Amino acid sequence: MPSVRRVSLARQLLLLQLVVVLVTVGLVAWLAVEATDDATRDGERDRAVSVARALAASGEVRAALRRDDPAAALQPLAEEVRRRADLGFVVFLSPSGIRYSHPDPARIGGRFVGTIAPAVRGGEVVEETTGTLGPSVRAVVSIRDGGRVAGLVAVGVLQAAISDQVRDHLPALLASAVAALLVGAGLSMLLARRVRRHTRGMDPEQLGALYAHHDAVLHAIGEGVVVTAHDGRLALVNGEARRLLGFDGDVTGRRVDEVVRGAALVQALTSGVGSGVHVVGGRVLLSVSRPARVDGRHVGTVTTLRDRTELEGLVRELGTVRGLADALRAQAHESANELHTVVGLVELGRYDDAVAFATRRIGVTQDEADQVQERIGDPALAALLLAKAAACRERGVQLVLAGDSDLPAGLVPEDDLVTVVGNLIDNALDALAGRTGGRIEVRAHVADGSVELTVRDDGPGFADGALERAFEAGWSTKAGANEGRRGIGLALVAAATARLGGSAAASNDGGAVVTVRVPAHRGAGLTA
Repeated sequence: MPSVRRVSLARQLLLLQLVVVLVTVGLVAWLAVEATDDATRDGERDRAVSVARALAASGEVRAALRRDDPAAALQPLAEEVRRRADLGFVVFLSPSGIRYSHPDPARIGGRFVGTIAPAVRGGEVVEETTGTLGPSVRAVVSIRDGGRVAGLVAVGVLQAAISDQVRDHLPALLASAVAALLVGAGLSMLLARRVRRHTRGMDPEQLGALYAHHDAVLHAIGEGVVVTAHDGRLALVNGEARRLLGFDGDVTGRRVDEVVRGAALVQALTSGVGSGVHVVGGRVLLSVSRPARVDGRHVGTVTTLRDRTELEGLVRELGTVRGLADALRAQAHESANELHTVVGLVELGRYDDAVAFATRRIGVTQDEADQVQERIGDPALAALLLAKAAACRERGVQLVLAGDSDLPAGLVPEDDLVTVVGNLIDNALDALAGRTGGRIEVRAHVADGSVELTVRDDGPGFADGALERAFEAGWSTKAGANEGRRGIGLALVAAATARLGGSAAASNDGGAVVTVRVPAHRGAGLTA
């Protein structure tokens, strides 16, 4: 089956515009000819009336009408006026319509062909009619002498003369029409070239299919895609990006800084350079930005957004499992050493010392668990603190619970409580990495209707200028090969705190101090 040759959108527009220009110019030219004809006809009618009135007021004409043979004097006068004024005819009449003059002398004495009744009564007649000389525009005016109508004068311009005048204007009108047609065609071709350049020579069906395919792909991919124009306005946001960024409705055309919170994310969506990690509404997003160029010209920024919330959750769960494994390994190591000590004392026959040692170690462990349970009512947080304490001991760090800590159960949701405290302890533990010893203190209590959680360490603290960016996603003072995953802990703490309607603050006081305050809600810890 032979393929049908498609006509590009640019060519279709060009043909359509040429037809429109041609029809428009033709219509305008026809209207111009009609207007010229009407104007010429009106001008000749006015001229005929003026000449007729002038002749009716002439004393020479009135004197000729008093003579016994008016035609002898009026025929030469009529022909002289007709030739000088370039008129079709000048005819003098008796009140009964008998001609005293005519361009054809043979018709003198005949009856005038046309309307004269109003003029006989002293008025004027202006009409278009056909007489002995053909179609004409004429005026008939009464000639008064002493208060009576002594005669009539008819002055007319032939239609043929009017048509000749209109034809004289046709070359200029046609030249204007041709010039307008050429200009319109030229502009249409320029527009068609511009459309062809922008549409790549495709026809409407191809453009429609291309748009449908691209729109389907953009909204089907699992990553968020945001296109920002060079002026900082959103040009395209697919469905996944709207979901990740929490947009309600269509935000296309609005400025990025009007609908996006966070200077780092705004910078990522507009700079077109690099990648970053951001926390938006409790979600951890990875952004990758690239500049968009068309024909080597920078037109905006294309940013892809990936949801790493589940991955970060799995990483945190893995970290928790590893912490528990480290705690169990540390406890197993401690238990093995203690068991070896007890066995050695028994082998030495020092039974009383063996019993005393074992009893003392069991008491220390039990005292530690009892102390945590007594001060921390939430079982999940208590278990977390015991596990973190064992992990800290394995790394030579002492984790202590402040003596004035007192946190009843059910004031803060368990998940958020564990997220906040766990990340703060991990952050403090990282700050003490690479040094011998160290101390981390956790304080949890209720004050003025708010739950206050404070974690401090005796490490180097925050560097100068770092306090303002401490809770910014993707920012960290720690270096290493894992930098792409740095800067998430405190950002998650800030997100969870904001979600609970609280606040988080960082300071230096012999080390880093991070304090979180959230409203206390009785029953908040109960989960379905």
